[in-house]
This record gives sequence, C-alpha cells and structure tokens, in this order.
Amino acid sequence: MAPIHPSSTEPQDSPESYLGLEVSSAEERAQEHGWSSVRSLPPGAIITMEYLVGRLNFEVTDGTVTRCWKG
Repeated sequence: MAPIHPSSTEPQDSPESYLGLEVSSAEERAQEHGWSSVRSLPPGAIITMEYLVGRLNFEVTDGTVTRCWKG
C-alpha cells in the first residue's frame, strides 16, 4: 500500500487582499505568501472543479484581479 502523506496546509492569507491588483503583482505576492500554484483565468472561463490545497485562483479582467478564491 502507498504511504499516506499528511495534507498540506494553505497559507494564512486572505484571497480578498488580491482584488484590484495587477495580475503579475498578484501572482508574485501569492508566491511570496506560500501558495503552491496560482491559476489566472478570464471571466467566464470553463475550469475543473477539483479543490487543490495551496492553489489560488484569480479571475482577471483587463490585467486586474477582479475575483479570487482558494482551491
């Protein structure tokens, strides 16, 4: 049987703090705060719905983060 790895924890960082930031600044900040991956998406994008611990999602309009959520 494969070993069970302990679940990772998410950074203690509020997704709302990214709203209004320019996308490259938001992505850099997310990495600095310990998010393991960042997904930048256009409004209305069709995405997979699996929840990944440590992933931060950005909805980006005209280069600015307009929505942000974990997973």
